[in-house]
Order: sequence, then structure tokens, then C-alpha cells
Amino acid sequence: MFDIGLLELVVIALVAIVVFGPDRLPDLAKQAAFMLRKARKMAHAARDELRDELGPEYADLELRDLDPRAIVRRHIIEAMEDEDERPVAEPALAEGQLPPYDVDAT
Repeated sequence: MFDIGLLELVVIALVAIVVFGPDRLPDLAKQAAFMLRKARKMAHAARDELRDELGPEYADLELRDLDPRAIVRRHIIEAMEDEDERPVAEPALAEGQLPPYDVDAT
């Protein structure tokens, strides 16, 4: 999620032990877990409220679906799939025929 590796976690833990001390660290971990649960509960409540307001056609709505990057990516993929299904257009000009030339436009 945050692209943090094992080495970074060890460094963060060592810094936390040095800064807060081993006595206060368990209490801080409990508080952090409580805040994380509370934030997760608030996010789920917001998602459920949004689903209720939008109606039954958006019952499967996920918050990540509202990410602009995901929307653009989904539309690009759909457009590429539609392009593959389109028949290939035949050329309008016969072989060897020159395209029309407009003197006034050039």
C-alpha cells in the first residue's frame, strides 16, 4: 500500500523506540491501531452513504472507481477493445486514383 519494505519498517521501529522509549511504545501502537480502525470505519460509512444516495444502479460502487486515473484507464481499455471489433474500412478511392484537390483550400 505505501510501498514500504522490510528495511524501512525496521528503521521506523528503531526510531520509534529511540524517540518514544520502550515504555510508551505499546500505548502508542494501541492508539494508532484504534485510529486506523476508526478511519476505516468512517471510509466504509462514507462509501455506504454514497451508494445509498446514488441508488441501486450503483450498488457495486467502490471508492477506487472514483479515481480519475482508473476512469481514464478503463475508458482507454474499452476504446481499444471497441477498435479491435470494428470492421476495417475499405479505401474510398480506387487503386491509382488521385484524391480530390481544392485549389482554394491550399
